[in-house]
Amino acid sequence: MAYAITQTCCNDATCVKVCPVNCIHPTPDEPDFDTTEMLYIDPASCIDCGACADACPVEAIFPVERLTEPLRAYAEVNAAYYAGAEPTAETTDPAPNFHRWGPPVFGRAIPSDFAPLDVAVVGTGPAGMYAVEDLLLRTNSRVTLIDRLPVAGGLVRYGVAPDHPSTKKIGETFGRFHTHPRLRLRLGVEVGRDVTTDELAARHDAVIYAVGASSARRLGIPGEDLPGSVAATTLVGWYNGHPDVPADAIDLSAERVVVVGNGNVALDVARILTADPAALEGTTISPAALAQLRSSKVREVVLLGRRGPESAAYTTSELFALTQLDDVELVVDGHDAQIEAAIESAPADGKASLLRGLAREAVDWSAPPRHGRRRIVLRFNSAPVEISGDTQVRALRVTGRTGEAEITAGQVVRAIGYRGTELPGLPFDEATGTIPHADGRVDGRPGTYVVGWIKRGPSGGIGANRTCARETVDALLDDAIAGHLPASR
Repeated sequence: MAYAITQTCCNDATCVKVCPVNCIHPTPDEPDFDTTEMLYIDPASCIDCGACADACPVEAIFPVERLTEPLRAYAEVNAAYYAGAEPTAETTDPAPNFHRWGPPVFGRAIPSDFAPLDVAVVGTGPAGMYAVEDLLLRTNSRVTLIDRLPVAGGLVRYGVAPDHPSTKKIGETFGRFHTHPRLRLRLGVEVGRDVTTDELAARHDAVIYAVGASSARRLGIPGEDLPGSVAATTLVGWYNGHPDVPADAIDLSAERVVVVGNGNVALDVARILTADPAALEGTTISPAALAQLRSSKVREVVLLGRRGPESAAYTTSELFALTQLDDVELVVDGHDAQIEAAIESAPADGKASLLRGLAREAVDWSAPPRHGRRRIVLRFNSAPVEISGDTQVRALRVTGRTGEAEITAGQVVRAIGYRGTELPGLPFDEATGTIPHADGRVDGRPGTYVVGWIKRGPSGGIGANRTCARETVDALLDDAIAGHLPASR
């Protein structure tokens, strides 16, 4: 029986490397690898060896016959990726073979007498740790790993929802490098407060900044700064126990919450706010957040999307997981006939097709949420116009097909994306929220490099950082071999 890849796939591609029959696609050398939401196993070629499941860092791969009810549909999701594909020698012959891209590629020509480098990596999230892995396993470098927080992990620890424990497990893979003999871990050290960028550059041959995109994009509408209007970064940090977010940062006294945005973070927020607190016990959720959720008055979460269901930013796997919730009602706001048409005409493999079985309802936004099961309402083709209220959020005015509507709500969560924050001493592009660079080399700062979201902007999941880190480390080593690194003390 074949294996199947499920919702928590992180696109790390470790599974691709170990598959003996090349039945997991897209592979890192295929054009759609950089844009795919997840990887897929070809059931016709899988030989049921289990190597991929053993290697998966986030426990996303299972034998088809052992898929639980919420995950059972992923057998069809994997098979559908290969439906109609032209058969090749690799898919028709299940005998073990080498990947076309798999044989060793010696892309780095490092001189045998090359002296070890002292490299500082700032940031312990996935981007920084992929760079650390590359430096420790493929070079003889000595690495100083720095993070401003007292605990390592970055986005994996403080950005992944607590009800996704499998995704968080990749932190264990990264954590094994914390005790590597050529690595020094320095936590609670903030660049700009405890050490300057110039001091780091002077003490090391090279410095790689993997500081992510920790601030939230703004809506730019009136009322955005009212109490009760919060950034998703704050709410996510609240339920994950981020040291920067007070335990009482979120008020759950409102019955209706509007989340502006429909990416994966927006879905995470909606799911956590409507979850049965008992289901979150034993997870990594902050104890203070869990205590507040037990007394929460939130009955309804509205997910507000500017575009239609066919163009929503969330991944298919995350939406599918939302449709499988037993104790939460999922409803599509029927304010626009075009939404109905988009859902019904969506291709079978399109995101919008997952909404076909959901109830459509013309919601009375002036009335409080009805009693009964908690619910999540998806409102598409609607943009925020103004947050109203005197001393507290009272409502959100939004656009609609027949004119503007006012959604009565006590809290508005802004989940429209992240952006990087300027680091003292480094150049910064305000428009993109990134550090200007060329192939990871920071503009005007020889020996200084970037990786991850501060390099390319807030796009791509955990696995996308592996390729990103490889490019940056390649640039660093090329500079070192060519003698272009400034002399350190």
